[in-house]
Amino acid sequence: MPFGLCNATFERLMETVLRGLSSEACLVYLDEIIIVGRTFEEHLNNLRKVFQRLQKANLKLSPKKCRFFQKEVTYLGHVISAEGVKTDPGKIKAVVDWPRPEMVHDLRSFLGLCTYYRHFVKNFSTIARPLHKLTEVLSNFNWTEECQKSFNSLKQALTSSPILTYPTSDTKCDKIVLWMYVNAIQ
Repeated sequence: MPFGLCNATFERLMETVLRGLSSEACLVYLDEIIIVGRTFEEHLNNLRKVFQRLQKANLKLSPKKCRFFQKEVTYLGHVISAEGVKTDPGKIKAVVDWPRPEMVHDLRSFLGLCTYYRHFVKNFSTIARPLHKLTEVLSNFNWTEECQKSFNSLKQALTSSPILTYPTSDTKCDKIVLWMYVNAIQ
């Protein structure tokens, strides 16, 4: 439980309270809820369902922490919009400005950030292989030209990554409009 017992318990409560609502209706992570809908009417219906569940569980929202009718939200290091999911520009800046690692600890920090966004990078494991080899226990930290190329390739890939789109079988409904973002459970 990397976030501690209290947060793990709260996460379990939220999962229990909102169980059965599909990811097409809402997404939950700890005390953050994103309620989505393809149309305004669908969104209102999903909003009603979530509010009813929260009320039944005697959970209250803090209005000043709620944002309604948003077309784009930053959520867990990603920007989610009708176009799809992309990396957070703030995180991209951190990658662009990242200095060349001088020690294994620095390299592991860089690889940790990169690995979080690996689904945006085609052939991530192949590109990152030289860097991962440097983190092995019996490896000497010897920064080679191959390591520099890998480092630069990862930075380039993460700062120019494509937007991931939502899978759909209906081309008329290929965009999900985000209508509400709640970071407000007390």
